[in-house]
Formats: sequence, C-alpha cells, structure tokens
Amino acid sequence: MRNLPNLLSFARLVAVPVAIWLMLSGEFDWAFWLFVAAGATDALDGFFAKRFGWESELGSYLDPLADKALLVSVFLVLGLTGHLPMWLTIMVIFRDLVIVAGAFVVIAMTGEFKADPMWISKLNTTMQILLAACVLAELGVGLAWDTLRPYAIAATAATTCGSGLAYTVRWTRRLAHREEDAR
Repeated sequence: MRNLPNLLSFARLVAVPVAIWLMLSGEFDWAFWLFVAAGATDALDGFFAKRFGWESELGSYLDPLADKALLVSVFLVLGLTGHLPMWLTIMVIFRDLVIVAGAFVVIAMTGEFKADPMWISKLNTTMQILLAACVLAELGVGLAWDTLRPYAIAATAATTCGSGLAYTVRWTRRLAHREEDAR
C-alpha cells in the first residue's frame, strides 16, 4: 500500500499517450473523462502520501512529472488542432521549459535544489487545468461557456507569465546571493 501514491502517479503518466490519441482521434468525450480521472488520481495520490506518510523520493519526482506531461500534452494537442490559441500553447510550454532550465541551472551552480511552489504557480496550474478541462468538456460533452472562454484564456496567460517571471526572479536572487556569499 505504501507505493499506492506512486502507482497512481504512474497511471497518470501512462494516461498521457492515451489522452493524446483520444484527442487526435476526435474522441473528446473520452479525453475529457480521462482528464477528470487523471485529476482524481492526482488528488488521491497526494491525499494518501500525506495522510498515511507514504511520501517517497520517487513520488516527489513522478507526481509533478505526470502532472506536467499530461497538462503540456493536452495544451499542445488543443493548440495544434486549433481549439486553443497557439500563442497560449507556446506560452504555457515555454514557461515550463524556462522553469525546468532554471532548476537545472540552480542545481548546477549550487548543488542543491529546493522545490517549493509559489502561490502564483499553484494558481497558474489551477487556471491551466480549468481551461483545459473546459475546452475538453466543450468539445466532448457540449459545455457551453463561450462568454467565459476569453476570460479564462486571459487569466491563464496572465498567471503563466506571472509564474514564469516569479520563478526567474526567485532563482536570479538565489544565485546572486550565492555569488555574494562566495566573495
């Protein structure tokens, strides 16, 4: 049972190619429900890990990897198929690349890395999930949300920019303090 959170994260990772295939096949109803199920496994793995102390080093990498793989894949397919603006898709993917690259730079220069998500990053992830879920629900189960769509896109873009900028500032400051301490 101790590995249950890791198994749930792994299941979410395995769901990524299935979700891509479903969307590219036009099976948006199934893609929507798979996305909902993936969200449920994300909530469950976090609950089990924290509630029962089943946290692991593997899980600390596997959980965010599964989350990002699914979210980036969904955004990429929705962008390439014209269901989301391509500029937003590029922005979302670029932000994640900047964060990963920044993490590698911090690790390379300091030998350590502390992943402590900022509130803006959590808000951004929430906005990205809501936007992806609403687009999939619109395509798959007929959700009518035309009036809210532009606001959801704008909020996702704003939090994506804000989050990417916040991490860039945080890491720049961390590295600048390290260089000052080295003098």
